[in-house]
Amino acid sequence: MIAIIDYDAGNLKSVEKALQYLGEECKCTRDAQEILKADKVILPGVGAFGDAMEKLENFGLVDVIQRVVKESKPFLGICLGLQLMFESSDEAPGVQGLSLLPGKIVAFPEKEGYKIPHMGWNSLVVKQGARLFQGVEENPYVYFVHSFYLEAEEKSDVMATTEYITQVHASVEHGNLFACQFHPEKSGETGLKMLKNFCAL
Repeated sequence: MIAIIDYDAGNLKSVEKALQYLGEECKCTRDAQEILKADKVILPGVGAFGDAMEKLENFGLVDVIQRVVKESKPFLGICLGLQLMFESSDEAPGVQGLSLLPGKIVAFPEKEGYKIPHMGWNSLVVKQGARLFQGVEENPYVYFVHSFYLEAEEKSDVMATTEYITQVHASVEHGNLFACQFHPEKSGETGLKMLKNFCAL
């Protein structure tokens, strides 16, 4: 069973629907025991960094997530979920993230002709051997909606990048940890293939 962590953030249902479409057993839950029993765990989300960390704390989910990660279960962060996995964000100065991986979330700089938030389809440059991208076509197009982006400290963790105003670290993998800044559940066949790859880990 795949647990989708429910912390009152947007976008949980579209992830659940995509997994159901793939025939996977999944459940949106904030019950610690259910999450710890799951084979794999997904942290999706749309919203603000500080607000999301506060909700994770209030629901007692920070410790649960740390335990899941320590047990080496496959863990996938999507959009805000990716951002929360890192140490800090320009969006909420002074608020500590989950710190599962080293790096920070920074605001896009202003640039003539570019809109913030970055919203829409962009192609990725994918690193050879990226596990989430097995069987996905070269330079796949995926769907983004975000105003802040990841600067990962460990460049070896970065599996895919895209260009929007600057270079964006769009997907990371480290051991049992996986994360995408884009929305695989809204990225057509490409995104479904990536979710399938995660489910098959």
